[in-house]
Amino acid sequence: MTDMPNDQLENVLDQVITLTSEKDSSGLEVTLAKTLFALANIKNVVIYSARNISRVKYARANNEEIPEDELIPQALIEDLLACLESAKIRHIQPEVKRLTLFPLMCSKVQPLAVIVLEETDVGSHDLAIQILKIYHNFVALMNENERDTLTGLLNRKTFDQKVNNIITNIQNNQHRRKDDHNEPAYLAIFDIDHFKKVNDTHGHLIGDEVLLLFSRLMDQNFRDKDLLFRFGGEEFVGIFECPSDIDMLNVLNRFRKVIADYNFPQVGKVTVSSGFTKIAEHDLSSKVIDRADVALYHAKNSGRNQVYQHENLVDIGTVSEEKNNSSGDIELF
Repeated sequence: MTDMPNDQLENVLDQVITLTSEKDSSGLEVTLAKTLFALANIKNVVIYSARNISRVKYARANNEEIPEDELIPQALIEDLLACLESAKIRHIQPEVKRLTLFPLMCSKVQPLAVIVLEETDVGSHDLAIQILKIYHNFVALMNENERDTLTGLLNRKTFDQKVNNIITNIQNNQHRRKDDHNEPAYLAIFDIDHFKKVNDTHGHLIGDEVLLLFSRLMDQNFRDKDLLFRFGGEEFVGIFECPSDIDMLNVLNRFRKVIADYNFPQVGKVTVSSGFTKIAEHDLSSKVIDRADVALYHAKNSGRNQVYQHENLVDIGTVSEEKNNSSGDIELF
């Protein structure tokens, strides 16, 4: 880059500063694409999830969304998998397209995604790779700071920021047209039933393996845009967008059944209890957690391996919520 004219070098540095100032992962993907379009003459950017390599996390052409029929074809799935397995950049040229496959790794053994670039100018290829390497290093630093070391899920430290961003988005959406199809947001707490017995019977190493497998099942069964956290011990949290309370209940019950049907090595069957609540416009993160926690404890006290919604428990009178109680204390009958 030292051979660049000063004005061009300034533009590159400005774009890199913008890229590395973004702290939200979805916003970071958008900023990456804009940087590649502005500096490297890239035609398309498609990001595939390592959770499910056929699932598109992000797709953008230079100035517009990429139509589904123009996405990278399923025939390239083997190339995507090979890119993840080798953790090395691959170049392929199907038909008239020139594609670069870049593996995005959380660590040497933990892939996050594959970034696929369709190039329009071969001369800009080296600059595109340099931008991707900067992006890779920045994402690795973010993940090291934001993620739980055992499971790779988001950690407790990042929770308040993520929830507050969602509440801000809900507030902003109140001023938009109703036909914008903004789905309600929900928070769910998951607690592995009788986990202490797992540790006491099989030891903490096997207990950690259960936690790791549980987190992988969360990864596999929820969407990339769903925010998944490990809060500590056997407690996990998810933040989801869903059309309705019933749909959210069905999603969580499906996951509950996935866990109940799974055979954990050396442990056998394990179950999970869940409580969830809708995130409201003027919520605080602590209040959201409190409501979901009450629903979770009701699931535990009702026999475990169940899912309950806080709002529904209030409606049927099982839970009493004092609306004028500034402390937000909630009583269980």
